[in-house]
Amino acid sequence: MTVVDDRIAMADINTERLDEWFERLERMPVPEGFRAEIVGGNVHMTPQRGTHWDIIFELAWDIRSHFGRSAKVLSDVRIDFPGHQNGFCPDVVKMRDGAKEDDTGHWRYQDVEFVAEVISQGTAANDYGPKKLAYATAEVPLYLIADPYQGRCHIFTHPKDGDYTTETRVVFGEELDLTGTVLGLTLRTDTFPRD
Repeated sequence: MTVVDDRIAMADINTERLDEWFERLERMPVPEGFRAEIVGGNVHMTPQRGTHWDIIFELAWDIRSHFGRSAKVLSDVRIDFPGHQNGFCPDVVKMRDGAKEDDTGHWRYQDVEFVAEVISQGTAANDYGPKKLAYATAEVPLYLIADPYQGRCHIFTHPKDGDYTTETRVVFGEELDLTGTVLGLTLRTDTFPRD
């Protein structure tokens, strides 16, 4: 068994434990405008800032516009990824055509084609570190980080052995040419705000 196989097996084992955690989080008095997710068994709660939401909305809108209303484009919805207790709520996700929730009402990471995370100051290390590795382990073909602090996007492709083999950086204001990826489109970044 490889390291990638071990991480995937751990994700399958930890689903019940993650369910317990998320049930507890739902009962907690979490302030409006905050989101919670579990990364490596640690709960992270972050506020949704205006800059953050503007970029999420732009990405989701452009993807939905390209693929049509029938496309499954999600935001802030729990998906369990490989690794130790990884219940992520990605900023933007595009699911494969025909993807459906499983018998427990969860989306399967195996159906994720694209993930975008917009950097928040308090959780940037997660997006560049353990979440990136979990997405690569899950073989998500395209991972985009939009970083309003740097004013740039990082595009990760070609997952192999639990990491991405290709990274492309694009400064806000330039077009994201994703025509050679599973999305097959070009995204504008000239309206992305900076922090």
